[in-house]
Amino acid sequence: MSGIVNVFKKLFGLINGIRKLILNVIFFLLLFIVIGVMVAEEEPIVVPDNGMLVLQLNGALVEEETWVDPTDRFINEAFGAGSNAPETLLSDVIESIERAAKDDRISGIYLDLAGFAGGGMNKMKLVGDALLAFRETGKPVYSYADYYSQSQYYLAAHGDEVYLNPLGAMMFEGMGGYQLYFKELLEKLKISTHVFKVGAYKSAVEPYTRTDMSSEAKEANAELYNALWQDYIATIEQLRDVDARLLSGKMDDFKAALNESQEDMALLAKNGGLVDDLLTREAFRTQLINLTGLDDDETSWRKIYHQDYLDAGLANAAEDQAESDGTIAVVVARGMIVDGFQRQGIIGGDSTAALLRKARLDDDTRAVVLRIDSPGGSGFASEVIRQEVLELQAAGIPVIASMSSVAASGGYWIAASADEIWATPTTITGSIGVFGMFFTIEDALAHVGVYNDGYHTTEMPLMDITRPLTDEGKLIVQTSIEKFYRDFVTMVAESRDMTYEQVHEVAQGRVWTGAKAQELGLVDALGDFDEAVAAAAAAAKIENYDVRTVTPDMSARELFLQDLFGQAQVFLPDSATQRTIDPIKQQLMGVWREAQVLSNFNDPQGVYLLCETCPMP
Repeated sequence: MSGIVNVFKKLFGLINGIRKLILNVIFFLLLFIVIGVMVAEEEPIVVPDNGMLVLQLNGALVEEETWVDPTDRFINEAFGAGSNAPETLLSDVIESIERAAKDDRISGIYLDLAGFAGGGMNKMKLVGDALLAFRETGKPVYSYADYYSQSQYYLAAHGDEVYLNPLGAMMFEGMGGYQLYFKELLEKLKISTHVFKVGAYKSAVEPYTRTDMSSEAKEANAELYNALWQDYIATIEQLRDVDARLLSGKMDDFKAALNESQEDMALLAKNGGLVDDLLTREAFRTQLINLTGLDDDETSWRKIYHQDYLDAGLANAAEDQAESDGTIAVVVARGMIVDGFQRQGIIGGDSTAALLRKARLDDDTRAVVLRIDSPGGSGFASEVIRQEVLELQAAGIPVIASMSSVAASGGYWIAASADEIWATPTTITGSIGVFGMFFTIEDALAHVGVYNDGYHTTEMPLMDITRPLTDEGKLIVQTSIEKFYRDFVTMVAESRDMTYEQVHEVAQGRVWTGAKAQELGLVDALGDFDEAVAAAAAAAKIENYDVRTVTPDMSARELFLQDLFGQAQVFLPDSATQRTIDPIKQQLMGVWREAQVLSNFNDPQGVYLLCETCPMP
């Protein structure tokens, strides 16, 4: 027996020794970094003369970057893990293009779209419009790819020259979406699904109660996606002389065009007007070297990436600053709406309300633009945010709601009481409906021989995951859901100067484009962020103003770590991570995101305002 004990003691000692070794390695690595940051002088970023600005759009375009702990970010990048969901900040892209247009050192723009994953029609249109404005200065815009996805091609089409690898491809797939349905899985696991909803088109609960999409959901999706697709096609037709057969969506047209190009997808793209020429990577690199000159340090063409260009700060020419009459405060609400305090990338009822309160208590604030990119979520958290909108208005501060790619269900709830609602024609909005859903596992427990029993002093139903939901409990939940829907419609009717019947007619969970929502009275005007800011200034009756994004206050620890690991990036080699989008990985991440949605169902009353067809921003 003592021999076995000694073996385990030695094994534990070995494991403990390895643990100490790993901890020491990490400690000394961090110590080296800290010392290096303290003694090192950061080399200035140089903007090369006649250099190309590289717009490296990695991941999705977003209104606000998802918060990542500085330590986690540094360790991930140090070991090449990167981010599972990379993002590019929309405002950074726009600002870099606008600066480069006025910078004599920048000779053109190269669109690096290999890792671009889209991000909403309105965001891509903003970038496209900025590229067209840049081209008006006489500077060219180029793009090159081994393969163009639909979103990537939308931006590439805004350039002067579009190139493709001779072994590449581009094909218009159309718009729409498919989702997983879990009804039979839940039944096999003996999990009981309890669903309560109001709205014939409120289909957010269908994945848990059906094995396919309902006819109502298909009807709503067809109208929404057809409108978005027509907008996409119209833009491409304005920018490029494309063979109409490639845009028809008909297989016979596509096969005929492909046959004429000897079944060569790359040649089809060239013959069909999608790209200007087919070039190998080296041929394209040589072409850019001929345009910009050779960068001896990089042995390639002269370039600077857009984030480095912004960090350099050298393009900021000294401008006469007009005296400001006040501030237009911008509060970004991006992501699913959940209860409590949340970091950027998820809308917390308490945290977003705190940002609105921070803007209200700032004496310089003259108006607020609430920038929304959300499919909704918790009904309670949505109302917490809306109450702060009302407090701003009570303080005499006008609030303009500016809808980005999506502002539906709870996203529409937080916008409804604003002084004005602005949307883009392609914004996905509406989805005025309510549902409640939770699961119980009494059958699953019974299957393995576990039961629940006890005593309670009243007949009032208990919401217990281990017990079946009684008819009385179902009645109470359904009653509260119906009450919440009436409140939703009533609130919209009062805010929009409409009757209850008028709102109900266009509600019931139905999703609309921004253009259609304006026709129906749910939106005041069509325009993007800049137009919303101008509307806020007009409402505040000021002409000279600053625009400032309200951000959460950071703790001393967070500020220290951000500064430390931000400077420490200079010690890391450039990442060699493959940036080309892996379609299989992208689909698996989509499945994971669907599962994560359930983890964000934390409304204290179990009431949700969520648009099921809306993309997660």
